[in-house]
Amino acid sequence: MLFGDEHVRRYEETNGEVGHDWEGGAPCLILTTTGRKTGQERKFPLIYQEHNGSYVIVASKGGDPKHPGWYLNLQANPEVKVQVGADKFTARARTAPSEESAQLWPKMTKVWPAYDEYQTKTDREIPVVVLDRV
Repeated sequence: MLFGDEHVRRYEETNGEVGHDWEGGAPCLILTTTGRKTGQERKFPLIYQEHNGSYVIVASKGGDPKHPGWYLNLQANPEVKVQVGADKFTARARTAPSEESAQLWPKMTKVWPAYDEYQTKTDREIPVVVLDRV
């Protein structure tokens, strides 16, 4: 099973041939954020779904009470790099407002049902993030 930095490395080496379909077929992209403290690039493999020409990801951190670091990074600097398979592009990340999030959540839980379980483990509302091409 691929995880973390190894997942990113294999994905980038193979343009997503290895690592795009993860854990039984959940599609993954590579999100590159700018570290809010270091200013350095940080890369994360994340489950996604397409929606109206954009990509949707979930800042779940497995239901942890705190947001994942990548989410805090994109709040500080919403311009990110994205790789979906061999397609590499710049995007602007935004947190979906409540109404849009409610529409996108079922789409994300269809591909990764554990998101519903993660939400029960935390008091924070798990953010749904939309990545719009720039």
